[in-house]
Amino acid sequence: MTTTETTGPGSAPRPGSGRGSRYGRAAAARAVTDLFQPRNVLLAGMTGIGSAAAGGWWGVPWGLLGALCSGIIPAWYVEWERRRGTWGCRHVVDRTQRAPIFFVILGSIGLGTAVMLLGGAPAGVLTAMLALWAMTVGLLAVNTVWKISVDCAVAASVVAMLGAVHSPWWLAAVPLVIAVCWSRVALGYHTVAQTLAGSALGGATAGAFLIG
Repeated sequence: MTTTETTGPGSAPRPGSGRGSRYGRAAAARAVTDLFQPRNVLLAGMTGIGSAAAGGWWGVPWGLLGALCSGIIPAWYVEWERRRGTWGCRHVVDRTQRAPIFFVILGSIGLGTAVMLLGGAPAGVLTAMLALWAMTVGLLAVNTVWKISVDCAVAASVVAMLGAVHSPWWLAAVPLVIAVCWSRVALGYHTVAQTLAGSALGGATAGAFLIG
């Protein structure tokens, strides 16, 4: 049995104590889930995909546009609704409240893809946008009957796409996906099955690159 040791009333738990260990795990999980939230992962990942797809820096703006449409605009929408009191935080733990978010993502990605087509964006960036759109459709479909992890899906999809379009060495980043899965379970937002399902769906996104 784990016991909790303190040095006095109101003092912080000593290192190694039960409460201290739980607090440390929660703090680490919170840091991981905040750092690798979809907005941040897509910002870094789509920038890299844009550069790789174009074969140079001129693809970066296209990648940033992709990140704006697939990650930043949806994150802004979630924050806007949170401020209105629609839900308590960005995690939207109630599955039944998530549908509007997916529709915003689909619309935003669709608009961004149209702009890219008109502007002559690199094929690899367009493929990434279409793959993310398809992944979102899958997430929406599953979410109608079962809660699935969007954070894990995005993390896995970005790692898989970078591995396909940039270099297989990016697959060495899989431990980061595992860390995101752990953080979502540790914080109580998802079960292990929900994080694994999200990761599998996101990883399948790379299929668009492998086929194309």
